[in-house]
Amino acid sequence: MIDWWESIIFADKWALWLLLAIPVLAVVIFLTAGKGRPVLRISSFRFLSASKAPKRVKWRPVLYIIRLLCLVVLIMAFARPQSAMQYTKTKGEGIDIMLTIDVSPSMEASDFFPTRLEAAKSQAQRFIDARPDDRIGVVIFSGETFTMCPLTSDHEALKNLVTNINDNDLEMGTAIGMGLAKAVERLQASTAKSKVVILLTDGENNAGFISPEDAARLAHTYNIKVYTIGLGATDGQALAPVSMNPDGSYVQQYQDVDIDEATLMNIAKITGGKYFRASDTKSLESIYDEINTMEKSAFDKKDTEQRQEEYFPFVVVAVILLGLEFILRYTLFDSLT
Repeated sequence: MIDWWESIIFADKWALWLLLAIPVLAVVIFLTAGKGRPVLRISSFRFLSASKAPKRVKWRPVLYIIRLLCLVVLIMAFARPQSAMQYTKTKGEGIDIMLTIDVSPSMEASDFFPTRLEAAKSQAQRFIDARPDDRIGVVIFSGETFTMCPLTSDHEALKNLVTNINDNDLEMGTAIGMGLAKAVERLQASTAKSKVVILLTDGENNAGFISPEDAARLAHTYNIKVYTIGLGATDGQALAPVSMNPDGSYVQQYQDVDIDEATLMNIAKITGGKYFRASDTKSLESIYDEINTMEKSAFDKKDTEQRQEEYFPFVVVAVILLGLEFILRYTLFDSLT
């Protein structure tokens, strides 16, 4: 109740000046209270010396006090009491981001824990959580491309889809140019002021009919910035799949880590982005954190105020006081009027 009262403001404060008339009215009532009543004149009060005035006579001013309180509450209701509730309204513009993830068989290499692909999925989900105001989509690629999820604000659904990414659904190969072109296709119609592709791969472009450079120039045409990430240990070799068993499992052996860093650097340069090299899970996490810091959404916060009319409780109190005064006047104090 105290918190509610502290939040009350009056929209028509000028009406509260009427409260100054209450003391004046109280004086007028006091000075005129006895006028107009029947008077019995007697020569002496001696015979009344042993009697006392009824208690009801002493309490009769309560009627005037109740009426004045009723008037006070009505004036406050007339001043339009409102409860003021502060809240922050955020408006601005987010960034549209396409995560483009290599799912070729080499992404099952175990130089990242537990594999390159699982580490990439985990960090992608973590990145999505860090971008609540942005629309994000996912494209996967190996020898061909597939849009796992178009741009969306439903990040929980998006993370579930990322969880289901695997390397068994697409043709073998590493079509970096095709993967980037597909991401550009998803972003080209976007009206966001900032459009970004984060392209992650562990190999060289060896498939597809669009070169990485041509895809980068296409991204530049649509004002899309591309951050490229090369994934692979820096010690030269990693345990990676070389063939598939009949049961669908991979035959693994140590293979050279062969990332076309020059091409990834060139893609980033053409589009105004940046190239990163991730040598382990920790460095991949740091890369996503750095990109998250570089690509901040532009949001302006503005404090606004929402008000709700609160005159009704005051009117209820006034009616209760008026009813109480009426009942007392015509019951307890009826014979004194």
